[in-house]
Amino acid sequence: MAKRVLAAVLALAAAGLGAALWLRSGPPPLEAAAPAESPAEEEAPAPVGFRVPDEAERLYAIGPFDGLAPATRALLTPDPDYLPIDAPGPSDWLARFDEPRETFAEFAAARNRRPEGARRKIYLQPIGEFPEDGAPPLEALREYAQAVFQLETLLLPPLDPGPLGVTSRTHPHTHKPQLLAPQLIEVLVARLPADAFCLLGLTMTDLYPEPSWNFVFGEASPADGVGVFSFARYDPAFFGKPRGPGHAGVLLKRSLSVLAHEAAHLFGLGHCVYFQCLVCGSNSLDEADRRPIHLCPVCLRKLAHAIGFEPLAQHRALRRFYTAWGMDFEADFMLRRLRRAEAAE
Repeated sequence: MAKRVLAAVLALAAAGLGAALWLRSGPPPLEAAAPAESPAEEEAPAPVGFRVPDEAERLYAIGPFDGLAPATRALLTPDPDYLPIDAPGPSDWLARFDEPRETFAEFAAARNRRPEGARRKIYLQPIGEFPEDGAPPLEALREYAQAVFQLETLLLPPLDPGPLGVTSRTHPHTHKPQLLAPQLIEVLVARLPADAFCLLGLTMTDLYPEPSWNFVFGEASPADGVGVFSFARYDPAFFGKPRGPGHAGVLLKRSLSVLAHEAAHLFGLGHCVYFQCLVCGSNSLDEADRRPIHLCPVCLRKLAHAIGFEPLAQHRALRRFYTAWGMDFEADFMLRRLRRAEAAE
């Protein structure tokens, strides 16, 4: 199993997806690593010269609208709500990783794993405790995944990692417990429901990929349709800092973003290089916080094609979700998009 997970990482690394699937952070030697508060730079190649795509390239990446419904055309048409990607700063993702410029047409022609037959459900597997005062609400994560991916999403009963025999340790700098991520992947593969497209493990416990590494945010086996992600380091209290006003909302948005970002990779989406987008790569927590929680026209079209949903239905579901959970900025964004789509009908 460890070889299968690592093989998936190495196979995708050439396409710029390695760190999305194996989110290692901090310098490799644990004894030399200071406690990181945000993802430090992964071992990366020398800085690359990223060229920002121009408008013609962005439109070409979206592709022609032949045969699309008027509302779908409106939702895929760039306007001021969709900001072009910026030139990266010296420590940003695109300054370090040379991402492929995959168009919608190239994505549609690829043989990515897709929901089909009976395997059309998303399962969320909580691992360990999710305390009310320091974790995102599990029901919010379920509702959001169902809205974004337009697939039935089910929440499984929490798993206690102790009886599962998963290796754990105490991090020498944070003094917080950590779980060995590859072993959690093995547990999830063995528990994959017969009707699942994917099974996502969610935890508030810190993770690590191997003994020499500092920590990892997540790990996945795309061929098996499983992944595990930790939200622990999104909570300032993890580092002994006060949570401050608005903490719960920030934690929720960060958790929703990483859940959708990483799950999108399991549907075949790579990192976006065209717009400021949910699936843009990020090399730090600050860069991740600058990333919007919505999909750009290119990635929205890719995801809709992979799953087979109508973008209008997805946008309506997302607006209901954002309104219900008090995410006013995001609800207003969806309302503007819906008005544009409905005007085109």
